[in-house]
Amino acid sequence: MRWWKVVGLAGLAGVAATGAVVARAERRRRAYTPDEIRSRLHERIDEAVAEGAPESSSDRA
Repeated sequence: MRWWKVVGLAGLAGVAATGAVVARAERRRRAYTPDEIRSRLHERIDEAVAEGAPESSSDRA
């Protein structure tokens, strides 16, 4: 087997693996309902405020 065939096969395997990871992450992301997403975002905002982080970049002058 020539070296370029090995490199090509390795590249195809990498693309396939990346596609599988992206598909899994997309399924996991879409599994949340809008209410769950909203509540998670509110929790993150509350944590950030508790730590003293500004709520938005427009608060800075």
